[in-house]
Amino acid sequence: MQTDLTAAFGRDGFVTVPDVLGTEECVAALAEVQGWSGNGPGSRHLLSLPWCRQLAAKLRKAGDLAALIPESHVAVQCTYFEKSRDTNWLVALHQDLGIAVRERVEHPALTGWSVKEEMHFVQPPLQVLEQLVAVRLHLDDCGADDGPLRVVPGSHDMGVMDGVRAAEVRNERGEVSCPVAVGAALVMRPLLLHASSKATGSSRRRVLHFLFGPAHLPYGLDWAATTGWV
Repeated sequence: MQTDLTAAFGRDGFVTVPDVLGTEECVAALAEVQGWSGNGPGSRHLLSLPWCRQLAAKLRKAGDLAALIPESHVAVQCTYFEKSRDTNWLVALHQDLGIAVRERVEHPALTGWSVKEEMHFVQPPLQVLEQLVAVRLHLDDCGADDGPLRVVPGSHDMGVMDGVRAAEVRNERGEVSCPVAVGAALVMRPLLLHASSKATGSSRRRVLHFLFGPAHLPYGLDWAATTGWV
């Protein structure tokens, strides 16, 4: 199975890995998240917390999942998302192009600077974005009514696209909906074109979105999260 997952990940830019966490572990993670962030729709600061770093370390050793994350990579960010009928949004077709860094560095290769939750975000060069691996750990079942991701298979190998080109690629290749069971992980390349609809069901879609990348960045950049790297 591990070989099949690795091949599919390289070809399609995404795979679902089942049974990464047990039900009790998901409940414990939810208790930690809600104890820190309350009942809001999300937070980008979780990797600063010991329990979150421990969970990232567990992901690095989690069987089939571990084979999809290069050994030289470290956990560089963890974002919590919660979607339900009461906390709801849709996401248009896009690629994840921003990374969280310690401070702003002026260089013509670095674009799209912004500040979110007091962290600096920047779009690095393509060669950095191509190395990143995102692990979306689902703490609830995410069915067709819960706003699952829709992805465009193979689009992760096509570089950075503007909105017009992204729509063309989706029309050419089609998109796939990604329902995910509780405790499973949707692993994806951030350059993969993806979108999601609003939730229409009565359940909650709570996800821990981990980002893994190379320990060192070019152009004098440093990751925002470097304490207790795993």
